[in-house]
Amino acid sequence: MLHRHIRIAALLATLAAVFIPHTSVLAQQVETVEKGLLTIAFTGDMPGTGYQDGKMVGYDGEILQRASEAVKLKVKPALMEWSGTIASVQSKRVDVMAGTMGWTEQRSKIMTLSDPIHYFKNGITQADKNNWSRLKDLEGRKVGTITGFSFIPELRKIGGLQLSLYDTSDAAVRDLMAGRIDAVIGDPPVMQYAISRNPQWHIRFNAFTDASPDFPLLTGLGQVVFGLNKDNPELAKAVNAEIAKLWQNCELRNIGKTYGLVQDVWFVPAGQNSRAGVDRPAGWSLPSCKPTA
Repeated sequence: MLHRHIRIAALLATLAAVFIPHTSVLAQQVETVEKGLLTIAFTGDMPGTGYQDGKMVGYDGEILQRASEAVKLKVKPALMEWSGTIASVQSKRVDVMAGTMGWTEQRSKIMTLSDPIHYFKNGITQADKNNWSRLKDLEGRKVGTITGFSFIPELRKIGGLQLSLYDTSDAAVRDLMAGRIDAVIGDPPVMQYAISRNPQWHIRFNAFTDASPDFPLLTGLGQVVFGLNKDNPELAKAVNAEIAKLWQNCELRNIGKTYGLVQDVWFVPAGQNSRAGVDRPAGWSLPSCKPTA
């Protein structure tokens, strides 16, 4: 009888080893800058990222918090200005960067970029007395944007545009409200979030109505992504697995509601799939979460 119990116990132990949850296996495979920690570079610009009560918050932040929990890692926040985030990933001081970063082919060459977490259209933040929505509306005007943004070379091509660079969105918006600049080209979610909570500012955001092949970053379909070091494919795989799950069950829309991202433009791609054949297979399709009837 004793031998029978031993055999049964051995069988149960074997079965338990076979059916260990996938997240535990991932946790053993994923290596990070500091063991047991997921170090995240972020700017603190809402609705994208923040850190509160020991957890990442914001739209981007909540997704990374879920990804870290899926692979049994504790989040270590690394708050910094936007201009330092990409370099911190490249130098392996952090594991991942977040903060409404748009996908570009150039960035895909220096970092592993995640699958998109939402989409966007760039636009013009301006005084509410104006109603600008075209590139032509910026000609000859004083325009501010953030140091390191990918579309800066395209802004410089606009006739007569006088460009000012800022380290933070807050600084750019302050100069806009003070009349020192005429418009800000910033992160669309950041701009809309700030405007919705501060109607006394009397500023508005209009998405570009242009669709110019000469200005693809300013007027094309944008994808918000996370950036990871190219030497850590297993971490990228784990992050993308969590993103795929959130697209599949449309949980991204529920996260978006918390931060004012409710329109279809954030979750249903309308534009060219610029990643297929670049940093994704040629047949790769953009994920989507269409509204339920």
